[in-house]
Amino acid sequence: MTAIATLTNHQILLASRPVGLPTRANWRSTTKPVAEPSPGGVLVKTLYLSLDPAMRGWMNEGKSYIAPVEIGAVMRAGGVGKVIASQNPTFAVGDYVNAGLDLQEYCMISQENIKRSGMFKIDARLGLTTWLNVLGMPGMTGFFGLMEVGLPKAGETVVVSGAAGAVGQTVGQIAKLKGCRVVGIAGGQAKCDWVVNELGFDACIDYKNGDVRAGLKAHCPKGVDIYFDNVGGEILDMVLTKITRGARIIICGAISQYNNTTPVKGPANYLSLLVNRARMEGIVVFDYADRYHLGVAEMAGYLKAGTMKSKEDIVQGLENFPETLLKLFNGENFGKLVLQVAAD
Repeated sequence: MTAIATLTNHQILLASRPVGLPTRANWRSTTKPVAEPSPGGVLVKTLYLSLDPAMRGWMNEGKSYIAPVEIGAVMRAGGVGKVIASQNPTFAVGDYVNAGLDLQEYCMISQENIKRSGMFKIDARLGLTTWLNVLGMPGMTGFFGLMEVGLPKAGETVVVSGAAGAVGQTVGQIAKLKGCRVVGIAGGQAKCDWVVNELGFDACIDYKNGDVRAGLKAHCPKGVDIYFDNVGGEILDMVLTKITRGARIIICGAISQYNNTTPVKGPANYLSLLVNRARMEGIVVFDYADRYHLGVAEMAGYLKAGTMKSKEDIVQGLENFPETLLKLFNGENFGKLVLQVAAD
């Protein structure tokens, strides 16, 4: 049994709002003692944390789909962990859980915050980090974004940018399972080879070393029926020139724009939506929270059957968070970026 009173919680706080790329100066480390959970509460030891492009937006001040992280607050992050103390009958010591654990070694979740944190028990046999990828927020984003907004039909052509990342890998695999032709866009030959040879994409365009416009022409001869956009910017504009009548464009993210110090660049070719009677719609995964269990059940079935894969890029050490986060913005991560905080 863990002696709670002897534990120290290391935390990473947002010290200032970044201008452009975040630096170590935007963060502050602190420690505090760990206490027993209050009645109805749970104490969780953080094992893995999800690092996502959305974190960059959470650091900014201003209106968005979720409140910004306050200066001096522990940085927001989802994660998986292990219950080490509980006064809640739903969660027992030893249970593995997925929740909003934030950037810290231990997370105290009060009874009133259990629902707000999104905490639920997970099956460790499916792989702990899988619950931060295909079975986690990125997977749910890909699943509901494609199925609810994209409405794929067998035989359609689906293009997904950020194809080797957390959301992109899920979108492409689901689209293939639904009978679509899938073309990825990724940075580097290794990532392109992986999404084609391991995930089963029909083709992949290397935006770092190739011509995206030429690649779209070659691999989407009938045009693009669905575009799942994770990057924004010039690539979105190029895809808009190739969409078919009635096409659906899912706006999930715009990682190419997140660290701009100038205004975000919007699509110049948006009139293609008019000409093609097409639709562009945003996806925020929290809108589907009450149906996560349906997405999890379907994709867990694919994982068990071996028809879907979940690749994570794991970096160790809470203290390495500032530099690790930057891997998302320079394209270094290969798969879902995960920070390992502690061993099980």
